[in-house]
Amino acid sequence: MSFTLKYKNINEEKEIPRENYTIKDLLNDLELSAQTIVSKQNGELVIEDTVIEENDEIQLVQIIYGG
Repeated sequence: MSFTLKYKNINEEKEIPRENYTIKDLLNDLELSAQTIVSKQNGELVIEDTVIEENDEIQLVQIIYGG
């Protein structure tokens, strides 16, 4: 079972490592902070607890802010 990950210049198929693998698990594996990333699953905004399913397209968007 796999999904497509899109993040910055990454556009690749990744294996789903276990059942109930969530966006939060993915962010942890990539060493990214949920506070600076917006996640989309198949084009829809989703929360960290969303489970990644086979053939999903997961897009991670870096939030840029300043002061």
